[in-house]
Amino acid sequence: MRDPESIYRGHRFPPEIISQAVWLYYRFCLSFRDVEDLLAEFGVIVSYETIRQWSRKFGTEYAYRLKRRQGRLGDFWYLDEMFVKIQGRQMYLWRAVDQDGDVIDILIQSRRDQRAARRFFRKLLRGQGCVPHRLVTDRLKSYSAAHREIMPTVPHDTGRWANNRAEVSHEAVRFRERQMSKFKAAGQAQRFLSVHGIVGNLFRVGRQKVRSETYRSLRSRAFEIWQQVSIAA
Repeated sequence: MRDPESIYRGHRFPPEIISQAVWLYYRFCLSFRDVEDLLAEFGVIVSYETIRQWSRKFGTEYAYRLKRRQGRLGDFWYLDEMFVKIQGRQMYLWRAVDQDGDVIDILIQSRRDQRAARRFFRKLLRGQGCVPHRLVTDRLKSYSAAHREIMPTVPHDTGRWANNRAEVSHEAVRFRERQMSKFKAAGQAQRFLSVHGIVGNLFRVGRQKVRSETYRSLRSRAFEIWQQVSIAA
């Protein structure tokens, strides 16, 4: 892992400002110009193009560090794919979430056949280091074929409503897709959504059935971790 001095070398703005700009962009549904205006309100004058460069460079670095800290996620994997139009071409965003709603991984692919499902399964296994206790998908035949080949011993649930958790997880992506006037390239979508999912995992602290003291503690802990990976690491 690189130290902060090396990754921020050559940037005239301090790490605290860069970290704040990147956090605002990935945490909220904001454009680069929105982040520029928010920083300007506090006397930080920086162009939206600079914020774009920060988000691309440091967002990936922060996500890498967060992913190392979060380790292995849940044992129940919910998989689903959604259609995304990129440069007039139909693409598919494959997504896996766990039983807590945390994003395990995503993958942009041009197909949703058995080969594409197999590739996504292998990416998940590399990232998590083990097979899940249960796999939940819809009835797309590609999932069943890849399941029989890659992880045949894992129970596979294809019940009618069983995969709602994964389907609901697409809503935030659709919202950002509209705000960004669609993704411009497959690589750009892969980079953005990978960081977006990991940052969302860190700050998605549910308030339902949680005492206010617990909620504030969890939120404070999330901010502490963000500071550690972006500034103090």
